[in-house]
Amino acid sequence: MAPPLQAEPYLLVLGDSLSAGYNIDLDQGWVQLLQQKLKEQGYGHSVVNASMSGETTGGGLTRLPRALALHRPAVVVVELGGNDGLRALPISMIRANLEQMISLSKQAGAQVVLVGIRIPPNYGQEYAEGFFGMYAELARQQGSFLVPFALEGIALDNNMMQPDGIHPVAAAQPRLLENIWPAIQAALEASGGPRPAT
Repeated sequence: MAPPLQAEPYLLVLGDSLSAGYNIDLDQGWVQLLQQKLKEQGYGHSVVNASMSGETTGGGLTRLPRALALHRPAVVVVELGGNDGLRALPISMIRANLEQMISLSKQAGAQVVLVGIRIPPNYGQEYAEGFFGMYAELARQQGSFLVPFALEGIALDNNMMQPDGIHPVAAAQPRLLENIWPAIQAALEASGGPRPAT
């Protein structure tokens, strides 16, 4: 039995605590602000936030097939890898998981936005640089849209970060969206879905 036709396209965000709104009100998080921006810009997409605090690329890969089947999103935003990096998991494994998520999303007909993140330098320069560079390489090789660094202009500003030094405060969420929006907008345009009203 074929699934019912959906009245509106979906944008799926598969992320970790940065997208799940860790320690802030859910309606203040960048994903909720994205839904408002889409409406303001005239896009007819509904945002599905499938993010979980503590999520890894392995966990995201496990959950993605069901989310793709359930929502059939036009765009998938993959904001994962930070927790893998903080556990110093092998970059080759993180990369393989992300690559498979991109592949599954594209096979399902979605455009993919890959959100890059950095890890602290105390993990070693080689590992930290290899981790950060992995996102740009994957985006280039897989033909996905890239957010080079989600926390650009945020991570080194103590006023923008929670005391743990990892998660941005509520006041930083608009900047976080500002960093991510250009790639999402490009993916929306590439998806061939409903364009904003002029």
